[in-house]
Amino acid sequence: MLATPLDLSFKPVISGHQKHLTSEQVTQYNELGFVQPHDIFSAAEMAEIRTYLDKLMSDLGEQGNYGINCYQARLSGLWDIATDSRILDHVQDIVGPNIICWASAILSKKPHDPKKVPWHQDASFWKLSPARTVTVWLAIDDVDEDNSAMMFLPGTHKMGDIPVQETGGESVFHQETAGADKLGDPVFNSLKAGQISMHADMLVHGSHANNSARRRCGLTLRYCPPEVSIVDENWAQGVEAIICRGEDPTGAWNHHPRPENNDITKTNSPHVVGNN
Repeated sequence: MLATPLDLSFKPVISGHQKHLTSEQVTQYNELGFVQPHDIFSAAEMAEIRTYLDKLMSDLGEQGNYGINCYQARLSGLWDIATDSRILDHVQDIVGPNIICWASAILSKKPHDPKKVPWHQDASFWKLSPARTVTVWLAIDDVDEDNSAMMFLPGTHKMGDIPVQETGGESVFHQETAGADKLGDPVFNSLKAGQISMHADMLVHGSHANNSARRRCGLTLRYCPPEVSIVDENWAQGVEAIICRGEDPTGAWNHHPRPENNDITKTNSPHVVGNN
C-alpha cells in the first residue's frame, strides 16, 4: 500500500434519504460538524453497560481510564455495542448503508482528574483518506459542563488541516490546535447516560480537566464508509475492523466476526489512535 496525500476536506451529507435524522439535523451536521442528543439505550441497559465497562477499567487498573483503545473486535461486549442496530441506524444517515467500525475507546475522567484533552482534529492524527469518519460518543455517565463534557468548536470541520502547537500542563497528549481561541465559541456536548452525539472527524474538539466530584465516562466508536482507505501499511496493521452493516465493495477492510472472548486480561489493544 503506497502512502498518498490525505484528503482532509469535508464532504457534506446529502439530505433526503435519512430514516432517523431530520433535514434540519443533517443541515446542522453539515454546517456545525456535530448533531446531538440522540436517545439510544434505556436506563436499565445503561446500568448493564456501565457495570461491564467499569469491570474492564478495573481489570486494567490505572491504565483503564485512558487505555482501553480499539478492543471492539477483541471483546464480545464492545462488539455488541458497536454493532447495535439503534446506533447504526443513526450512523447510516450520515455515512450511508455500508458501515465500517474501525476503532473505539473508553474515556473516563475520574472526579478531580487534572488532565485536559487539548483542542484537536481527530483525522489529522489518522492515516485515513478521505476524511469521512463519524465519531459516536456514547455517554456512560451524565455529562455536562460541570464534569468536563467534551466541547466542540462549531464549523471548524470545514477549515481543513489546522496547524498544531505543543501544549503544556496536565494533558492527555501534547499537541493542540493552534489559535483555537480565535475559532469561535465552544459548545458543550451535554448528554444524559444512554444518549449519543455524532461529530465529523475534522471538527476541533477537546475537554477541560474534571474539577467536579462526578466521574465523566464515555465510549467513542469510529465509523466510516468502506470507500475510506488506510494509506499507511504500518498503521493498517493495528486496525481491526467490523463490517457492521451492508458490505465492503472495495474488499480493503478485513472484517472481524464477533469474538468469543470477553475478558480484557486475555487480550490486548492492537492500536492506539487517539483520545477525546
